[in-house]
Amino acid sequence: MAAENFQLWSMSGESCPEGTIPIRRTTEPDMLRAGSVRRFGRKPRRRVRRDSTSNGHEHAVGYVSGEQYYGAKASINMWAPRVSNQNEFSLSQMWIISGSFGDDLNTIEAGWQISPELYGDNYPRFFTYWTSDAYQATGCYNLLCSGFVQTNNRIAIGAAISPTSSYNGGQFDISLLVWKDPKHGNWWLEIGSGILVGYWPSFLFTHLRDHASMVQFGGEIVNSRSGGFHTSTEMGSGHFAGEGFGKASYFRNLQVVDWDNNLIPLANLRLLADHPNCYDIRGGINRVWGNYFYYGGPGRNVRCP
Repeated sequence: MAAENFQLWSMSGESCPEGTIPIRRTTEPDMLRAGSVRRFGRKPRRRVRRDSTSNGHEHAVGYVSGEQYYGAKASINMWAPRVSNQNEFSLSQMWIISGSFGDDLNTIEAGWQISPELYGDNYPRFFTYWTSDAYQATGCYNLLCSGFVQTNNRIAIGAAISPTSSYNGGQFDISLLVWKDPKHGNWWLEIGSGILVGYWPSFLFTHLRDHASMVQFGGEIVNSRSGGFHTSTEMGSGHFAGEGFGKASYFRNLQVVDWDNNLIPLANLRLLADHPNCYDIRGGINRVWGNYFYYGGPGRNVRCP
């Protein structure tokens, strides 16, 4: 799938003139769904530690830590999972992380998400995010605040993605690479085979001005426990990891960028599902996919009431 043709808006051949970029229009209903102007386009303030039992965020992720990282790359399987509540979301993404898990957390994030609250529909959409203070006062999704500098006039951040994979049918994925420019220190986002989308300037960050201390890949959902039950919001394909290719969603060819700007395989990938009866994860390694994992699940079920 050509990276520039994975978005619904561009299938007509439409693009923007030289010196301009496509920006998803923000409407009055978008603002009203957010509840407040201040919180519009922001993730809820929370701790990012993966023990997320108290804040409604649930994860199935693979991560590496303990080294200095200057970027990461992965191919992410594309699906359209069901999100059962307007205040919930389902996403699959990469996190580039530095700092402690206190108020000084820095993250750079990119992937796909379904968020009825943010977009007003249930389409999977390409997104970016950043914060330099643990999701408190800095950062936002996409281009909803100053920060990320878009340089590509054919990719629209926040635009709907098509096609998506189908159960026992065609499988589609997108390749994302985030890497730190050693000369200027900015963090660049690349999609497909070498298509630059834009960059996060190094001055946005404290710890990430230098390097990342953790890289994470995987899925996240919000469980609002409406009606007192676990949500039926799906992660990935909505099926557990054990179902494998064509049924469960995957991340493949996981790599990190080292100090010399080389892509290298992961050493010591750790897997974590904080609610494994609702969403789980299984990893492996082979010659074609390198480091990979399957992840996800249906949410509420007999073992996840």
